[in-house]
Amino acid sequence: MSPADSWGRYPHVEQQTRSLVWRSDALPHGEGSLLPRGLGRSYGDSCLNAGGTLLLTAGLDRLIDFDPTTGLARCEAGVSLDTLLRLCVPRGWFLPVTPGTKFVTVGGAIANDVHGKNHHRSGTFGRHVRRFELLRSDGSRRMCSLEENPDWFGATVGGLGLTGLVTWAEVQLVPIRNPFVVQETIPFENLDGFFRVSRESEADHEFTVSWVDCLARGRKLGRGLFYRGNFAPSQFERLPLAKSHLSHGAGLAVPVDLPAFCLNRLSVSAFNLLYYHRQRGRPSQQLIHYDPFFYPLDAVHGWNRIYGRQGFLQFQCVVPHATARDAVKELLERSARGGLPSFLSVLKTFGDLPSPGWLSFPRPGITLALDFANRGEKTWRLVEALDRVTREAGGAVYPAKDARMGPESFAAYFPQRERFAPYVDPAFSSSFWRRVNPVSLPMPSLEGRGDSAAPPASLLALR
Repeated sequence: MSPADSWGRYPHVEQQTRSLVWRSDALPHGEGSLLPRGLGRSYGDSCLNAGGTLLLTAGLDRLIDFDPTTGLARCEAGVSLDTLLRLCVPRGWFLPVTPGTKFVTVGGAIANDVHGKNHHRSGTFGRHVRRFELLRSDGSRRMCSLEENPDWFGATVGGLGLTGLVTWAEVQLVPIRNPFVVQETIPFENLDGFFRVSRESEADHEFTVSWVDCLARGRKLGRGLFYRGNFAPSQFERLPLAKSHLSHGAGLAVPVDLPAFCLNRLSVSAFNLLYYHRQRGRPSQQLIHYDPFFYPLDAVHGWNRIYGRQGFLQFQCVVPHATARDAVKELLERSARGGLPSFLSVLKTFGDLPSPGWLSFPRPGITLALDFANRGEKTWRLVEALDRVTREAGGAVYPAKDARMGPESFAAYFPQRERFAPYVDPAFSSSFWRRVNPVSLPMPSLEGRGDSAAPPASLLALR
């Protein structure tokens, strides 16, 4: 057994690992339950398999085919989005949908049906996957697409790696004229300002997202900076050029775990104040390379270490438009009162393009993501309260970012769970899946190390 963490560094579990090299090989047997793992950028335990075996897919990293005239790329599941970008951008193509890091494998993007800044225009990653091969533990292989084995396609897209191993996939890329984005930054004074700017932006801008000051309260509740952009056309106006993004392998790094006292209400409040006022209350426009526009945190290697040794919990939810204003207001108010500042807080709108994935997280509404350093019971109580607000608003929580959701919440958020369950490979499982499905599977014991960062017994009783 060997330890392995998710990107949130909680929980800490022991599991075996097996590296995959050839997509033609059979899956191992007799090593407990199996779970594919790409680059481990899921924040919670959906990429962990306590007591079982992780199938490390990074060795399945071969490009199979790429048509530079149509932008159709076929590659093994362990190919990273970073690798695809290095191939396709110089040839005038880009990813149709990308999350906030490029260090994600194609298989991981399918398993979590990732979304990005353009969900209101392009939907999720799964909408742009044309087909893939699914290898089951019994040795069978299925070609899956919307036309061929469509149920297996729907179960696997967003299926958290539980239906089997995706060995390769075809993804339809989108054309671009150059690698630059025309970015506008617009300050907004409160939550109403966010809704106003968001409505004004989505018709004419492919990409939208906002940073929110999670500690602002009263009339300033929900204030932040709204970022919107489009890829630059062939001939674009002269605009200020943002500082060039650092190349791969360079940049800042967090070499050690920061002490817990570094992230406190005072330090985060000071940072938020400076960050918000750097715009001096005025909109700005600049030309920016795609890398810092889509992947600002990738320039800081090991940024998850700023939360300290106990890691952090990210809470990302989506609430429907009908309840969004009141729900987001309450979520931000509870976060501001909780005494646990969120260092990274992101707010954006999801569109109404449906995903082919049965367990896909995005749905029409407003999504809010908050990061909280793991400070034990205080953190757990806050996040549980945010979960209740989300459930009452008719929303959902993102499994790829979750480390504490209970079975009742999962059933409410993903009503297609029962439809999905028969497609789970009998040899596949995950720490997340066992946690949210304790009826048919034995409830695992707490997979933490018994320290102060574990959830309190009173909260475990709620599950």
